[in-house]
Amino acid sequence: MEGLLSNFASPVVLAFVLGILAKTFKSDLEIPKPLYQGLSIYLLLAIGLKGGVELSKTPFNEFVGPALATLILGMITPIIAFLILRYLGKMDLINASAVAAHYGSVSAVTFIAAVSYMQVQGLEPEGFMPTLVALLEVPGIIVALMIPQLMSSGGGTFKKALHEVITGSSIILLLGGLLIGYIAGPMKFEAVKPFFVNGFQGALVLFLLELGMVTARRLQDLKKVGVFLLGFGIFVPILFGALAVWGGMLAGLSIAGSAVLAAMVSSGSYIAAPAAVRIALPKANPTLYLTASLGITFPFNITLGIPLYLEIAKLVGG
Repeated sequence: MEGLLSNFASPVVLAFVLGILAKTFKSDLEIPKPLYQGLSIYLLLAIGLKGGVELSKTPFNEFVGPALATLILGMITPIIAFLILRYLGKMDLINASAVAAHYGSVSAVTFIAAVSYMQVQGLEPEGFMPTLVALLEVPGIIVALMIPQLMSSGGGTFKKALHEVITGSSIILLLGGLLIGYIAGPMKFEAVKPFFVNGFQGALVLFLLELGMVTARRLQDLKKVGVFLLGFGIFVPILFGALAVWGGMLAGLSIAGSAVLAAMVSSGSYIAAPAAVRIALPKANPTLYLTASLGITFPFNITLGIPLYLEIAKLVGG
């Protein structure tokens, strides 16, 4: 309970809530698009750089277990999501695959918020966690988009969608940052550390303010998606989070690392996945997959999910 209250009191969550309130009360507040794009580039590159530096100091045997666990989770979660949507939710093949693609991938902002929350709690997740974000982003989308290809014609181009995901800005920035940080190492990173580390939380507050406004626009679509998808967007992330905590612990992650992995695995992509789905599954309904990932799961994770995953990790980790 104390962790939950402290999360609500953090500037990051409060900025997100402010963004929602601003649009709810029809404020003319807007974050200029170039600034929002700049913040996105900064945050993703900063994550990659810091992760690469930490990875350069991490023995391979400490990293390989969590990496394998992340890849396995990234491949099984979209299948679980698809089965729930298709056979419990009675959703059609194309839309079930489209929504599943979003839940097989990862929200980098949820990851950032989770790491920030752990640090506020006095916990420090493993430094190589940003590498796991990069590993998690692509496989789930690929698996989900292959389902219509295997079961019937999805009406889109799988190869083009795959290219869109792999060459997308988020993957390029994360992997590029990891490579730069890994090659530079701790000593060379010191020159740019003040910019990429000290300013990180401030940039995150502005970014979450904008995402709050984006989310508020999606909340209007809740009445269109139905009760089932609302429940799916809350309870399936909890299921995936618990599964990720268990997998993280088995792979040797700390309590904080397992909780962050849970936040990653439970999150829904709203950058890479929509871009791929638009190409591979053009008949899919954006109201369903965007409202689920951005309008339901994202605010749930930012406010309640992350503290819950930490409590689950503490329970499992003893």
